[in-house]
Amino acid sequence: MNLAIVGYGKMGRLIEALAPGYGFEVKLRLNRANNAAYEALTKDKLAGIDAAVEFSNAQAAPENIARLARAGVATVAGTTGWFDRLPSVRGAVEGAGSGLVWSPNFSVGVQVFAQIVSEAARLLANEADYGAWAWEIHHAAKKDAPSGTLLALAARMKASGYERAIDTSSSRAGSHPGTHEIGFDSPADTITLRHVARSREGFARGALRAARWVGGKKGVFDFREIIGELD
Repeated sequence: MNLAIVGYGKMGRLIEALAPGYGFEVKLRLNRANNAAYEALTKDKLAGIDAAVEFSNAQAAPENIARLARAGVATVAGTTGWFDRLPSVRGAVEGAGSGLVWSPNFSVGVQVFAQIVSEAARLLANEADYGAWAWEIHHAAKKDAPSGTLLALAARMKASGYERAIDTSSSRAGSHPGTHEIGFDSPADTITLRHVARSREGFARGALRAARWVGGKKGVFDFREIIGELD
């Protein structure tokens, strides 16, 4: 299968290195130098592309995804910080009859962690003595803080019935690939749940598995919804 990488930074280069192991040949690499005004996202220039992986920036991602959809290219979107525009992006993808898998985090381990957090929040929802916090650290170059993953974790806690305040904080330093921590504290004890990424590789592998899955499909899918269908 032929793959386009939209956003050729550290994640894009890692995805390219791992792509052959998932049956992909990278045919197109796009960045600000050759796609500053979306000029590379046309049907002609995307001819023969089976799927795209989008890891650019929050400002460019919605338009990148919409143009890929109109060109008939199914996309995996790993960029964060644009999810307030998801309804319009969904409309563009569905209107074009294309496919999209999106997520604030393509690590399978993070998705399992989120399910554990949801269950803990559900169990403690009616235990008024337990206050909660959500904290994360990422590398200094990461622009959004809190991260999309931390915001998604807090949202899942709320959806699980935990309606009390969740103290949320972020740190940015060095080259840390990402740690997310959820805690519950009471006068009697403390419960701490933590996911630590050792590298970006888990995110890249999850994105490539999603790209292999979404090829030929129509609709908009959250990565967490399709994990059980990935090979």
